[in-house]
Amino acid sequence: MRRRTTTSITALVVATGALVAGTVVAQGPATAKPGPQGASPLVVGHRGASGYRPEHTLAAYQLAIDLGADWVEPDLVSTRDGVLVARHENEIGGTTDVAQHPEFASRRTTKTIDGVALTGWFTEDFTLAELKTLRAVERIPGVRQENTLYDGRYEVPTLREVLELVRSESRRTGRTIGVVPETKHPTYFDGLGLSLEEPLVATIEEFGYDDARDAIALQSFEISNLKDLNTKTDVRLVQLYGGGRGKPWDVTVAGGTTTYDSMATATGMRAIRAYADVLGPDKARVIPVGADGALGRPTAFVRDAHRLRLGVVPYTFRNENQFLPPALRRGTDPNAYGDALAEYEAFYAAGVDGVFSDNPDAALAARDDRP
Repeated sequence: MRRRTTTSITALVVATGALVAGTVVAQGPATAKPGPQGASPLVVGHRGASGYRPEHTLAAYQLAIDLGADWVEPDLVSTRDGVLVARHENEIGGTTDVAQHPEFASRRTTKTIDGVALTGWFTEDFTLAELKTLRAVERIPGVRQENTLYDGRYEVPTLREVLELVRSESRRTGRTIGVVPETKHPTYFDGLGLSLEEPLVATIEEFGYDDARDAIALQSFEISNLKDLNTKTDVRLVQLYGGGRGKPWDVTVAGGTTTYDSMATATGMRAIRAYADVLGPDKARVIPVGADGALGRPTAFVRDAHRLRLGVVPYTFRNENQFLPPALRRGTDPNAYGDALAEYEAFYAAGVDGVFSDNPDAALAARDDRP
């Protein structure tokens, strides 16, 4: 496998174009304007356009693409028969109608996932055929009541189905549409004998993704599985960061001392550069919110990453007041839209290489309509 040279993920896609399923396709929208690093920041449809459709459905990914997202992001978990499917978590009681299926009532159970006890239904207890009898529902209906209109309409998609959609839409639109799969709970799944890395690499290779120039990047909050992926594929890798003083779960299991905070230092980033190309921090690591409720001054995170030629794509941008800094909220309804465009503009000005957004149209408006 290649030695990581860590050029910016934005420069890779916007400046040079990319290969999708072995075919060169056109670059992104011509309206994109250069950002601080000389290329327009990527807009990643976080779980699709999950602000408008139930997340991790083909409808959500399709809408994200229709709205102009550059890339889309599926989270991946495994079925009992080893098929990778797109779900935010392996617990599916809150994202499918499984509770309405009496034939699966006995499978409701309590498990400990990455140190947290959860009660519900879990993908690893279902075959793909069984999962396909379920339908997706909105994960946060109290926040996104409009999305509940689509409850029960869409299946749980496989990784293969997501890649087929991305390939067909790239060809239809004539522009590169990237995909950023995230491996969820890889250490946990390893313990079940359902390793995520091998089926992930095998599937993306079937679609022609095997090179650093391809419009794909694989991400994880853990370290060891990214290092494993680095030995199995040449596509780009993204190290995600949890918030606060937490540790990657694989570090916790191994009794290690590495924390996300230590990984956010220049020294920590230098270690990441050996196996990954892009950093995916929570927003506060790039621009913290001050005591006055306003966005503060950018930290050294982007500067330090760019000095090491690491890309920076923070998460998660959403329109609703409750997800915005207090100073950018409008009114008192936590579910009403606030001044989300101002938040995007601040992060673009800070030099990020992209954003994970539930509302890709807003991210694009802030990016492409900048003066």
